[in-house]
Amino acid sequence: MISAPRLSLSDGSTIPQLGVGTYKVPADVTAGLVEGALAAGYRHIDTAALYGNEAEVGQGLRASGLERDEVFVTTKVWNDDQGFDETLRAFDASAAKLGLDRVDLYLIHWPIPSADRYVDTWKALQRLQQEGRATSIGVSNFSVVHLERLRDETGLLPAVNQVELHPRFPQNELVEWHVANGIVTESWAPLARGGLLDEPVLAGIAEKYAKTPAQVVIRWHLDRDLVVFPKSVSLDRIRENGDVFDFALDDNDRAAIAGLDTGERTGRNPDLD
Repeated sequence: MISAPRLSLSDGSTIPQLGVGTYKVPADVTAGLVEGALAAGYRHIDTAALYGNEAEVGQGLRASGLERDEVFVTTKVWNDDQGFDETLRAFDASAAKLGLDRVDLYLIHWPIPSADRYVDTWKALQRLQQEGRATSIGVSNFSVVHLERLRDETGLLPAVNQVELHPRFPQNELVEWHVANGIVTESWAPLARGGLLDEPVLAGIAEKYAKTPAQVVIRWHLDRDLVVFPKSVSLDRIRENGDVFDFALDDNDRAAIAGLDTGERTGRNPDLD
C-alpha cells in the first residue's frame, strides 16, 4: 500500500505529498481510476472545473468506501468564473458535482492578469475558507508579482502554488521564494508531459536503483519537498508511480538531474495572459 508523507501548510493543515492528477483523464474512466488509486493507498486527488470530471471524481470517492477525512481533494476555479460573486457560484457548482460540502484545497487556476480579477477571486476564496467550505486555499500558475499583489491587497498569501515544474523547468527561484514565504509548491506536468521518459541521464539513474525514469523523477520532486501528482489513465502506472518510497537520490544523482535544466516549458507562460 502506498503511504505518502504529508507536508504542513501555513494554515495549520497538512497535505499528502503524492497524489493523483486527473487532467485530461476521460470522464468515463475517472471514477474507476480514482477508486483504484484510493484502494492502492493514495489519499490525494487533484481535479478542476476545467477538467470536466469533478462528478466522476466524486463517484470514485464514494465508491472507495473511505471516510471523507481520509482523502484530500483539490479543485480549481476556472478563468471564466473569476470575480468575487462568480467564484462563489463556481465553488457551489464544483462542490455539487463532487458531492462534497467541503473541499480540502481550492485554487485559482490561472491569474489571467489581463482580466484583473484574481484579487477579487482570492477574496472569495478567503470567504470560503472562513465559512469552512474550503479547508485550505491557494493558487496555480502564479508568479511572484501576482503573489505579492495578493499579499499587499489582502494580507494573506496562498498556502499552495501549483505550477509547471520538472527537471527541464525546475523553477528554482520561485520555489525558494515560496519556501521563504511559507508557501508549499505543487508540481504539474512533473514528467514534462512524458518528455523526460527517454532521457538517457534518467535512464542511467533508474538502472542504478532498479526503478523507472518516471519513478526517478517523482523521487526528485519528493526530495525537494514538493507535492507531486503525475497523471495517468492506467491504474498499473498509477500504482508504479507510488512505488517511490524505498529509495532516495544521492548528490551525484541530483547534480546529474540539475544538468537537464533548459528552462523549457510545456505549457503557457502565465505572465503573458
